[in-house]
Amino acid sequence: MLDINFIRKNQELVEKSAREKGYQVDIPTLLELDDARKSSLQTVEELRQRRNELSSRMKGGKPDPELIAQAKEVKEQLAALEPGLSDIEKQLADGLKQVPNIIFEDVPLGGEECSVEIKSWGEHRTDGVDHLDYAISRDWVDFERGAKVAGAKFYYLKNGLALLENALLQFGLKKVTEHGFNFMTVPDMVSSKILEGCGFNPRSSEQSDEYYIEGEDLAMIATAEMPLTGYHMDEIIDEKDLPLCYAGYSACFRKEAGTYGKHTRGLFRVHQFNKLEMYVFCLPEKSKEMHEKIREIEEEIWQELGIPYRVINIAAGDLGAPAAKKYDIEYWSPVDQKYRELTSCSNCTDFQARSLNIRVRRNDGQVEVLHTLNGTAISLARTMVVVLENYAQKDGKLKLPEALREYFGGATEI
Repeated sequence: MLDINFIRKNQELVEKSAREKGYQVDIPTLLELDDARKSSLQTVEELRQRRNELSSRMKGGKPDPELIAQAKEVKEQLAALEPGLSDIEKQLADGLKQVPNIIFEDVPLGGEECSVEIKSWGEHRTDGVDHLDYAISRDWVDFERGAKVAGAKFYYLKNGLALLENALLQFGLKKVTEHGFNFMTVPDMVSSKILEGCGFNPRSSEQSDEYYIEGEDLAMIATAEMPLTGYHMDEIIDEKDLPLCYAGYSACFRKEAGTYGKHTRGLFRVHQFNKLEMYVFCLPEKSKEMHEKIREIEEEIWQELGIPYRVINIAAGDLGAPAAKKYDIEYWSPVDQKYRELTSCSNCTDFQARSLNIRVRRNDGQVEVLHTLNGTAISLARTMVVVLENYAQKDGKLKLPEALREYFGGATEI
């Protein structure tokens, strides 16, 4: 959420960023609501102060009938005004939730097709094995029974593929902890307050990705980013303790709404998968530096796995509400002969922290909103696709990337 005072001082910038992201916002109405809130709040606070004064004067002994009458009148005025103030505050809060974060100056403008490649690594392979056909042939995955039990795009991992998933997690965990991230497991459900505070407000109901729990104020998480963001809700963190770097492991649940026409074969886009997510709480002046650090860790992971990739500076129209800037890493698919989505990392500046009241106390005692960032270390289902496409052999064996062999007792293939 953006600060209403920032919006007031930077109306043109906020409106421009929203348009570039593809959001329709009515900033003049928000400012009018804020003006109405201030006016109503001032009146209500004056009446509350008057009520307290009268209450104090009526203590001890029999109160004067005139004071009683004045107190009754003030009570009636508050009863008439407070619901209106609450309604204005709710309208303002709901309106602010629809305003996306502003974008950085170096974010490309336009839709998904306008994203800019800033780096590539590795040689493009010209031959590869279809991951789903290969995994089925080795009895490593079962989508049919997954669908029977839970519905389409749910699955069972078996034998070598289940072991590969575990090895990838152990490898990713080793990498992030080496870089100072503290490992956490997280709740698989969050409240609507956390969901909204993270900024997961779809442009339309058809794009909503979350599974909601009927009769409960809970949703299944789409990423560990959600519970990690809420971890320090309503807290003030001392400057000396920042940055706080967490690596959250969780199951992720996504309806994959709005993905019609996108690559959906096999494990590439499913309704449940496991993921190791990096998350950072830091000082505002350090967030750009931390963003580059997260990207470098992601690149290090794919280089050690020997996976060709490129880094994309995501265009404004594909950013989503919380991010001021986002990098995607796309791997080169030898099967499809094109780049495919793999991981991302985002700088959300103070957008999420303000919504969830997460602040830093500076060494001089000043308190301000801090910055949050997130990035995928290992998205396991998709990474298994990548490994199978790049390392499955013609003899049916799977050659193991050197970085994973220690998790298979030194074996070079399975």
